[in-house]
Amino acid sequence: MSQKVQLNVPPPKNPRVGLFITCLTDQFYPRVGVAVTKILEKLGCRVEFPPEQTCCGQPFSNNGFDVSTRPLAKRMVDIFAPYDFVVTPSGSCCAMVREQYHVLFAGDAQWEGPIHKLSQRTFEFVEFLDKVLKVDFSTLRLPVARTMTYHYTCHLRGIGVRDEGVKLLRQIGNVDFVPMEKTDQCCGFGGTFAIKYPAISGAIVEDKTRCIAATKAGTVICNDAGCTMNISGMCHRQGVETKVTHIAELIAEAMGLDLDGW
Repeated sequence: MSQKVQLNVPPPKNPRVGLFITCLTDQFYPRVGVAVTKILEKLGCRVEFPPEQTCCGQPFSNNGFDVSTRPLAKRMVDIFAPYDFVVTPSGSCCAMVREQYHVLFAGDAQWEGPIHKLSQRTFEFVEFLDKVLKVDFSTLRLPVARTMTYHYTCHLRGIGVRDEGVKLLRQIGNVDFVPMEKTDQCCGFGGTFAIKYPAISGAIVEDKTRCIAATKAGTVICNDAGCTMNISGMCHRQGVETKVTHIAELIAEAMGLDLDGW
């Protein structure tokens, strides 16, 4: 069961944000990390990237290796302790911190408190924009009109994030949003699920790709790197010419931020 994040007080002015970039984003989608950083800085946050950060332990946890996961969780607590908030562009890694860490340390008097504090300060990027910064992007506009659809990732739903991303999309000018059939259906990735059950995973993502193609959208917004890899791969194999994009890249474009010069 996910830890409920309680926002009892307004966020501090110019909050200090620790960017938790995640393994897949670091290795495959570094522009997303750049976009998240520049957007948050534009919105008044002091963003820092702690270089000591490593994996949050999700692959170990998914396979039941709790003993191997706990040291990584403790490392996360220590590394991100100085920050007002921890923000990540990955719904699945955010869910790992919020849904699994407190289970790993249940009954541990030394670590239950620090784990709870980390959980309460950790947010997925869209969630942070909507629930903490309470942004309004109605003054933003893409340079050229584009048709878009949206994939609701499973882990985001797990932490209570559903329509926030679509709400932000609809605020941005030149975004023609087209709802997708079965929008909240899993894409079939599921971390190690895709490796253990490739036939089932492949059938699920084929169905997801058909739903994307039916929208005739040029872009599908997907805010989890694993889902992005799975969906974009199947789109390529099926000849579906829809670009899979993280919402941070879209917002950065609407803000006129340069992601190539870093």
